[in-house]
Amino acid sequence: MKRLLAFSGSSRLHSINQALLQAAIRLAESKGATVNVIDLKALGLPLYDGDLEAASGLPQGAKDLKAAMQKADGFLITSPEYNSFPSPLLLNAIDWASRAEAKDEPPLVAFKGKTAGLLATSPGPMGGQRSLVTLRDKLQNIGVTVAPVVTAVGKGSEDLFQDPDFLSTSNGQRVEKTISALLSLEITPA
Repeated sequence: MKRLLAFSGSSRLHSINQALLQAAIRLAESKGATVNVIDLKALGLPLYDGDLEAASGLPQGAKDLKAAMQKADGFLITSPEYNSFPSPLLLNAIDWASRAEAKDEPPLVAFKGKTAGLLATSPGPMGGQRSLVTLRDKLQNIGVTVAPVVTAVGKGSEDLFQDPDFLSTSNGQRVEKTISALLSLEITPA
């Protein structure tokens, strides 16, 4: 059974990426995964700053995120698209989690040997697809094996993802392929 850590790069109330994440979590759990959710906004992470890190070490939110990541086999991530990129909230969280807490800690310990399933949605027709390209590259560069099937759902809305028939739609079937691909990835020892 895979243990997944799920999080969204959106901090907005009534976020459609949060709604997509909830639908994906229900699907992953129905396939036998254990899913824990972490709210990136609630971590209260400052913008990554090497001088701040040198003076004070990792903020508690970064430590909490790293600990949750290390307990998981993989990540289930939804990403809004901001000017063709993942959100600053998501990128900043990844940057903080990539930092070592101690001099003897291996680099990128929260990411090595992990897998990830990537999803995005937006009200526009492309559904955040461009953000997933950048996010995939960033995660692969730090040692994460990204599921080969990523899904962007265009014309997303809260109602769409809360619809009990969503998974029977073509978009829902694409989300199912991403979840299945994520759950079938072999876990590489860190």
